[in-house]
Amino acid sequence: MAHENTDGGADAGGSCGEPGASDSMRTFGAFVQALREHAGLSREEFAALVHFSKHTVASVELGRRMPDRGFVERAEEATGNTGALRRAAPHLSRQVGLASWFRQWARLEAQSVTLWTYDCRVVPGLLQTERYARAVTESVPPVKDEDQVTQQVTARLERQRLFDRRPAITFSFIVEQALLERGTGGPDVTRELLDSLLERSSQFNVELQIMPTHQPDHAGFDGPLRLLESPDHRWFGYAEGQRGGMLILDPKEVSIMLQRYARLRSQALTSDDSRSLLKRLRGAP
Repeated sequence: MAHENTDGGADAGGSCGEPGASDSMRTFGAFVQALREHAGLSREEFAALVHFSKHTVASVELGRRMPDRGFVERAEEATGNTGALRRAAPHLSRQVGLASWFRQWARLEAQSVTLWTYDCRVVPGLLQTERYARAVTESVPPVKDEDQVTQQVTARLERQRLFDRRPAITFSFIVEQALLERGTGGPDVTRELLDSLLERSSQFNVELQIMPTHQPDHAGFDGPLRLLESPDHRWFGYAEGQRGGMLILDPKEVSIMLQRYARLRSQALTSDDSRSLLKRLRGAP
């Protein structure tokens, strides 16, 4: 089979699927909420103590986000050091936090040795900050309630654990300059995004290139594309549209995508020039 069709988007905008939640995550979240309320803390007060946003706290309490070690330790301190959260954390497990139609690509992605992404519509999900992801999700119809927004943002941010995987994945991103100048979410969200991109692009295994606004010769006119290399050195492609995605398996079709991506890399700014542009766009601290 050359292509496998899907039902909607997952990485970029508001059509991202809902995350799954395991019983252990829901139980842990219920303990967090109960201990927080017992300590007399509002969600906003608790969020300040654990150094996460109130939306992240809500996601943990609802069993939609896997807490990291820092969250667990600071949550313990904020709720009286009962030891309950430290003891419970090692037993946490989670289901895939993505829509079912995207999971085949996500499984390939999780095992990949190389991952390349070009996007011309929105900053790729793997590079989004929480506030930028929320702004994108809230912008795309249909209108969503707070729980739906939190679910979709959580699903996207969970995928960023790929940056911490060992052995490390080799990442390449090409992002259109216009996306960084659009101002999605407002000046503060954009500034935070630019800071995050500068930090992420400094990782040893991450290459970030910006496609300049003025670039008459452009190999990406057919839209976004993603490519990955598996541990056995097979390449797979993925393309996404308004309400559908396509996993591309045919080696000939994947080869065309590889040729296009290689051309895009030659047309985009170098990594160093891209970082310089990000700093100019960021402006004074």
